[in-house]
Amino acid sequence: MADLTTNFLGIKSPNPFWLASAPPTDKEYNVRRAYDAGWGGVVWKTLGSEGPPVVNVNGPRYGAVYGADRRLLGLNNIELITDRPLEVNLEEMTRVKKDYPDHALIASIMVPCDEASWKAILPRVAETGADGIELNFGCPHGMSERGMGAAVGQVPEYIQMVTEWCKQYYDRPVIVKLTPNITDIRYPARAAKAGGADAVSLINTISSITSVNLDTMSPEPSIDGKGSHGGYCGPAVKPIALNMVAEIARDPQTAGLPISGIGGVTTWRDAAEFLSLGAGTVQVCTAAMTYGFKVVQEMISGLSQWMDEQGYSSIDQVVGRAVPNVTDWQYLNLNYVAKAKIDQDACIKCGRCYIACEDTSHQAIWMKEGRVFEVNDAECVACNLCVDVCPVENCITMERMAPGSVDPRTGKVVEDDYANWTTHPNNPSAQAAE
Repeated sequence: MADLTTNFLGIKSPNPFWLASAPPTDKEYNVRRAYDAGWGGVVWKTLGSEGPPVVNVNGPRYGAVYGADRRLLGLNNIELITDRPLEVNLEEMTRVKKDYPDHALIASIMVPCDEASWKAILPRVAETGADGIELNFGCPHGMSERGMGAAVGQVPEYIQMVTEWCKQYYDRPVIVKLTPNITDIRYPARAAKAGGADAVSLINTISSITSVNLDTMSPEPSIDGKGSHGGYCGPAVKPIALNMVAEIARDPQTAGLPISGIGGVTTWRDAAEFLSLGAGTVQVCTAAMTYGFKVVQEMISGLSQWMDEQGYSSIDQVVGRAVPNVTDWQYLNLNYVAKAKIDQDACIKCGRCYIACEDTSHQAIWMKEGRVFEVNDAECVACNLCVDVCPVENCITMERMAPGSVDPRTGKVVEDDYANWTTHPNNPSAQAAE
């Protein structure tokens, strides 16, 4: 059996699946149930200072985006950080950590952007025995209007400054949680590293309005006829999160900086993808809110089985495995040529591939008598649209043309391999070198 034990910043947990700072981690009752269900770690819902109380709305806090089968694709939330007293949270964290010493417990924190506020709260958090802290620089709604959350995370200088304060007044790992509501994620990550951060976690939620009620003409969720932008999360944000994780993992200035990956993790496969792009742990929220805490058991068994099948014996062997294969577009091999192939035995003759290609792509699929669909190699550019719209998995595949054969679309001989492309006259990098 593959060993799923995770050592992230010296913080050990039985598996890499952590619950993200969110409603599921707001109290002792929830966290105990989560650990008992199999979660390896928990990031306690964001703690605030003992200043003005945090008051959440008493109406709808979530808006949803659904797939055709009403499968939940994304949640938009307008909930703030914990509205429970700081002292109560600290007492509960102390008890939980004492009873679950082998599980990761991270305290998420958000206080005003001044040194005194951070200096005051950090010793109190340290007394709980928590394994580390996560600086919430990501919330795009509510708290950001008060100069916290994304208001800090969007300014690299502030990220570095606050991280330096935390490293000065706290002697355990400091994780900086980054906002995706920024043009280039590498800059805040670099600032976190410059401030001494032990790791970064990302992504926090994306600023969004998911829908508008066309009867009341107010955004959802609607509170007494008014709505506000909120934070978007769930399966729909995973592609954005994967890209941002990869950007940090392959940036020379942040390479080696540990990452906790967040954003749409719903299955073991999602987790494996984050791990392969450099994440050492993954944090989950929406999947737990949709399916309950026991969803982690499927994630654990699935990841373990896949690792066994692939010959990986530990999580460390997976982390970062795909990073070397993430590159800029200009370095892609333009000598590579593929063509679409349709498995006639698997085809259900729905015609979606034909319609998509005929109307919006390259007119490379013929419809013959009896609704038989065939690919015209002379027009196919292997764009993959037919594969993406086909409802039958593996019915349409992209098959590489053998080197030495002639591409019927261009009339050119297919060249050998990627090595030839590195010096090819059409390669912009090769041209620049010359």
